[in-house]
Amino acid sequence: MFDLNQLRCFVTVAEELHFGRAAARLNMTQPPLSRQIQVLEHIIDATLLERTSRSVRLTPAGRSFLPEAVRILKLAESASQMVRRIAFGKTGSLKIGFTATTAYEFLPELIAACVEHLPDVDLSLKEMVSSEQLEALTSGQLDVVLLRPPFVRRELMSIRVVAEPLLAAVPRGNPLADAEALSYADFDGKPFIMFSPYESKYFHDLLVTQFAKADVFPRYVQHLSQVHSVLALVRAGLGLAIVPRAAAMLHYHDVHLKPLSDPSPALAELFMVWRRDNESPLLPVLVDIACKLASTDTAN
Repeated sequence: MFDLNQLRCFVTVAEELHFGRAAARLNMTQPPLSRQIQVLEHIIDATLLERTSRSVRLTPAGRSFLPEAVRILKLAESASQMVRRIAFGKTGSLKIGFTATTAYEFLPELIAACVEHLPDVDLSLKEMVSSEQLEALTSGQLDVVLLRPPFVRRELMSIRVVAEPLLAAVPRGNPLADAEALSYADFDGKPFIMFSPYESKYFHDLLVTQFAKADVFPRYVQHLSQVHSVLALVRAGLGLAIVPRAAAMLHYHDVHLKPLSDPSPALAELFMVWRRDNESPLLPVLVDIACKLASTDTAN
């Protein structure tokens, strides 16, 4: 079978129709160039070039073979470029899992940064609850996930990408809607839209802990799993709520989001998590992008 160097020699001679100029382009002398052409012709069992002392011409077989030779060389170059880009983390694909609240703020910022810095990378996004994400991550169905703690497993690595404050959600017309900020004491005995202890265990446990520290006992009227559903019930006047800052991106009308006054305010944390044995060259690039976004978020 012929090799790429023989094809390259043939294509260059075919373009120049002159062995001297072709040899100069290839940075070689004429004798080895002639030998490469002869070997190629022997391999394919056809004369490709007619040579005289004054001219070089393509035979009919040579004219037919030339476009195929050019195509093979282009394919080889394209393949080598792709392999280099994959090796340097410039192309390929990544499968990313995320929770619903992630999609409000951090995920769009992450994807926008990836589009800018990794334009040739295919990102496959999958919305899942945290438990499903962990299962898909450990089974190799996902490369990286964005989820809330806890997820302590030795085979996993993680970085914190978001630590956002909590905000009080108050319906229009409620006496608390005019306050600059609310304290946890403002929720004592009030109807409250709480997160589900199952589908939204992280936020449920976080709020239960904060209320216990403040010795506050809201009256839970509903348990829901999604922030947008919580805000919808707040807007309907069914109760107060506490939501992560990212909920402000939803722009719910008739719902006022107020800061919480607390000497040691609780933060809703979000982590990027991946398997320790994931060898994708794209993964360190994605983690670096996420770290830079996290630094910006912390600075703000």
